[in-house]
Amino acid sequence: MSTKPKVFITRRVPESGPTLLKTQCEVAQWNKDDPIPRNELLSSVKGVDALFCLLTEKIDGELLDAAGTSLKVVGTMSVGYDHVDLQACAERGVKVGFTPNVLTNAVAELTVALLLATSRRLKEAIRAVENGLWGTWKPMWLCGPGLEGSTVGIVGFGRIGMAVARCLKPFAVNCMLYTDFAERPAEAKEIGAEFRSLDEVLAASDFVLACVALTPDTKEMFNKDLFKKMKKTSVFINTSRGGVVQQDDLYQALVSGEIGAAGLDVTTPEPLPTDSPLLTLDNCVALPHIASATHNSRGAMSELTARNILSALNSQPMPSEIKAS
Repeated sequence: MSTKPKVFITRRVPESGPTLLKTQCEVAQWNKDDPIPRNELLSSVKGVDALFCLLTEKIDGELLDAAGTSLKVVGTMSVGYDHVDLQACAERGVKVGFTPNVLTNAVAELTVALLLATSRRLKEAIRAVENGLWGTWKPMWLCGPGLEGSTVGIVGFGRIGMAVARCLKPFAVNCMLYTDFAERPAEAKEIGAEFRSLDEVLAASDFVLACVALTPDTKEMFNKDLFKKMKKTSVFINTSRGGVVQQDDLYQALVSGEIGAAGLDVTTPEPLPTDSPLLTLDNCVALPHIASATHNSRGAMSELTARNILSALNSQPMPSEIKAS
């Protein structure tokens, strides 16, 4: 009978993680692209020492109790961890690991790509080509706001917010503003960004980028009150978490002309239903949560999740541990 620690992986993931785990552990896996059904998950975690999960799995008291006292660590292959009940884990002595840093550049790249796709009206342009609407050249057709000479406002100046700012520097942006719970003078000076209050950022920015973590304080912070404070031509981009936006308010802001356009890589719920009113709008570009979707980034996330798990199982410091506050 095997004495190796047992690990359950909740999805098909890049092989770098499972391969590393198999050097020391007995690994079982839901080897499919779609999420594991909840009842199957509760059954599969019974008696495991470690759980390798994704954002789609709710890690709560019910699941922890189903796993039992053998469970020592949960490693989530994500930067966000609002799907994990940290207090419930702490109460049971279960460590929690996550995957910051390794996807920062990929998310920053996608944020800029989404900003450009939205502001330069690529959704409408692609449809025009596909639907035979591309006629003679028209000087005013499909014009949109450019980055040159613009003011960009970043809400949340953490790793990803700063990486986005660095990516935007070559685009001849006139002014880079940021807001956060605290100033970051050293980083801001290096990037050339200026600290302002949230209201000042919203009022001055041509592009408003949501780069905040989802917490009780940020839940639905982008609502009708905040949209009213933005320029009517402003472009809103969200690559953080869908829960930071009140989507009904966003829809109304886009329809009424309260803001100019929106680009979303994250929504509530996910996947976004095909009958969502947001999908009927030309001035809204929605992507299926692909900000970290590069081969390098996803491979690094899988490997870091495995390293977090192995470190915890070997009673060593985890490379990236989350602790309940």
